[in-house]
Amino acid sequence: MIKAKRIGHASFTTTDLDRQIDYYREVVGLHLVDREPKRAFLGSNAGQLAVVLEHGSQQSCNRLSFEVSPAVSFADMARELTAKGLKSETRSDSIPGLANVLTFQDLKGTTIELFSEPRFVAKGPGVGGAVALKLGHLAFAVPDPKAVADFYEQVLGFRTSDWIGDFFVFLRCGPDHHTVNFIRGPAKMHHIAFEMRDAAHLHNSCDVLGQKRMEIVWGPVRHGPGHNVAAYHFNPDGQMVEFFAELDRMSDEEGGYFDPKPWHRDLPQRPKVWDPSLQRDMWGTPPTAKFINFAK
Repeated sequence: MIKAKRIGHASFTTTDLDRQIDYYREVVGLHLVDREPKRAFLGSNAGQLAVVLEHGSQQSCNRLSFEVSPAVSFADMARELTAKGLKSETRSDSIPGLANVLTFQDLKGTTIELFSEPRFVAKGPGVGGAVALKLGHLAFAVPDPKAVADFYEQVLGFRTSDWIGDFFVFLRCGPDHHTVNFIRGPAKMHHIAFEMRDAAHLHNSCDVLGQKRMEIVWGPVRHGPGHNVAAYHFNPDGQMVEFFAELDRMSDEEGGYFDPKPWHRDLPQRPKVWDPSLQRDMWGTPPTAKFINFAK
């Protein structure tokens, strides 16, 4: 079975490539790894590719990549996808750090790129901004979150971490509580999230947003599902971006509960369905109208 291990990078089209490069360098704090006339590659300070930007007629998130085990060949994965009725192809697209990728489309039309044995990417010139630790997760609004969650579990080996009612699901492919989330709504990307080292680093990232006069549309807040401390803003393309820290991790899948933390109300904290009628966040202000309306 294909089993995703971690998220690699997310690819976006944008109408203003230079503006988005400046945002990811000066606000998120990614390095410009390479630049082509209509494409740019940005990596984290830890040497991992995080974001690919391509010039296009409109902004969108069109591809997600996941690392898989090198023990499973692309040919074997292609046969498995074919058996599930999915067309795939191997591409060599000159992506820094990746020799080849196996691509196919998920249930909502996003291209999935699978890779193994990545190489670390070179750090570009010194950056400012928040200097995010890594790309953490992406959330999408979809008409049927259960159907998309089932797809990710059955095709890519994801596990369910939590549900909120029957309208918001959190899925993990590694120890992190969630790598992708799906909330019921008109189809679009809901947000992309970057991890900070700790709550102090998140505090500093909010200072960066303040210095750049970028509005924090919600947070800081400690969520219930995942228990991450989070703050949200919009990038110049109007995409919601989360900075977060202290996300729950499940180090022992066999144990089946998240690593214990002092702020957990459930001991042990196992995957569960959160009651949408009850307050879920541990502390912080309620979500703003801008945040709530963005998913509609």
